[in-house]
Amino acid sequence: MRLIIILIIILFSTLIRYSTLAYENKILLKINNEIITTVDILDEISYLKSLNKNIDNLDNEKIFTIARNSLIKYKIKEIALKQIVQKIEIKDEEYNRILISTYSNTGYTNINELLTYLKNFGIKPDFIRNKMTINAIWNQFIYDKYSNNIKIDYNKLKDDILKNENQNEYLLSEIVFNLKDNQTLNEKFEIIKDAIEKNGFENSALIYSISETSKNGGNIGWISENSINKKILEKIFKINVNEYTDPMIIPGGYLILKLKEKKISKRNLDIDEELNKIVRSKTNEILNQFSNIFLNKFKKDVIINEL
Repeated sequence: MRLIIILIIILFSTLIRYSTLAYENKILLKINNEIITTVDILDEISYLKSLNKNIDNLDNEKIFTIARNSLIKYKIKEIALKQIVQKIEIKDEEYNRILISTYSNTGYTNINELLTYLKNFGIKPDFIRNKMTINAIWNQFIYDKYSNNIKIDYNKLKDDILKNENQNEYLLSEIVFNLKDNQTLNEKFEIIKDAIEKNGFENSALIYSISETSKNGGNIGWISENSINKKILEKIFKINVNEYTDPMIIPGGYLILKLKEKKISKRNLDIDEELNKIVRSKTNEILNQFSNIFLNKFKKDVIINEL
């Protein structure tokens, strides 16, 4: 198996250099009635590289594993949605908005320029449209299913904003993970710590994180103090810039946070705008946790076969 993986990745590298090279397409995995082939893996690697070029810093076997796990997660979402929704499609306007948002780190705001950027990675329009469509419908399904379970104290948030003229902000990255059967938290944390030591936090997020942020190296972005759960904030207070926390229990798994930077900023004069920003951040955090919980439950009934 190890030899097959290495040969596949060598084949991929050669394909990038010599676009006329032909290669054999083989079925590697079967997930219920859905299949994953060598071409699917190569396409997924291109997609992941278009999102995060740091993936090139990893060895070929790790890149293959990341692409494989990413595809399995995608296929499970697709299988679930086919049982839930009648039509898996989105309008052009929504697709363009989601695509630009997904690739906001590239700086492209024009859809044609962005499609050209993706073409440079060998990503076909149908492939990326399917990706964005499944992700969009999945997110909408999770929102519809769990939004009533989201409890946010708006008055308390507003009071917290008004108390401080200045506010602390933190630039954070995350690794969200689960435990395998009979695996202890200490065992998994030691594995992840070793990976961080060897590959860095961002590359380790690519390998181990089950969060949607994993594709971007676990990057969450700048988060205001008022947006962060108090217990999690206490953990952040205990670490310095470029350090990471011990694992914290969250719904659907465990969370490790890295503090990349921090700053003090002036409070936005528009209280309602600031409140809405914090509410969006908290809502997305909670929905991501529900997404992981639902996916893990559904995955138990999915049959995955290596071929």
